Amino acid sequence: MLQTAYTEDLIEAGCDEAGRGCLAGPVFAAAVILPKTFTNSLLNDSKKLSEKQRLHLREVIENEAIEWAVAQLDQTTIDEINILNASIKSMHLAVDQLKIRPQLLLIDGNRFKPYSGIRHQCFVKGDGKFASIAAASILAKTYRDEYMENIHLEYPHYHWDQNKGYPTKLHKDAISVHGICPYHRKSFKLSEQLKIDFNDR
Repeated sequence: MLQTAYTEDLIEAGCDEAGRGCLAGPVFAAAVILPKTFTNSLLNDSKKLSEKQRLHLREVIENEAIEWAVAQLDQTTIDEINILNASIKSMHLAVDQLKIRPQLLLIDGNRFKPYSGIRHQCFVKGDGKFASIAAASILAKTYRDEYMENIHLEYPHYHWDQNKGYPTKLHKDAISVHGICPYHRKSFKLSEQLKIDFNDR
């Protein structure tokens, strides 16, 4: 069972991103403030759930969260500021949208830049430890997946409906045949990137 909160008295927002290890498409991030009493036996790191479970939980989270927000930064911005900075900035943008200001940000991972006026705490594999981070991982993942499924209709030969922009064999083979398109991230050295298989989903 995930921890419902890190502190007893502070308003906490869990933050996570999706799409950091992709060759194409935006990076998405979410920030979620859950009630301290929130529990759901299915809630977990989005990578450990099926698509059907993620979509079910997205509806639960959106209905039961005190506040939630999703933000994205496109591939052009990723190329300009690099994927790590884009991941962090997208989390900042998600926090910007929260109508209730959190007092503490729970961040998945070990890298973050301070958000002005709000403390933060990083947790490696935090999406498997805290409910609010898991909830953020699910929103970021499902919204990004939907985006990739939509742009798949423009460029079906990359099979983004299946790989969501990650460097699967099918995606790498398609790039070898067709080259890249405007949705691909040019800052990645594709010759090197094509050799890497990311577990980041």
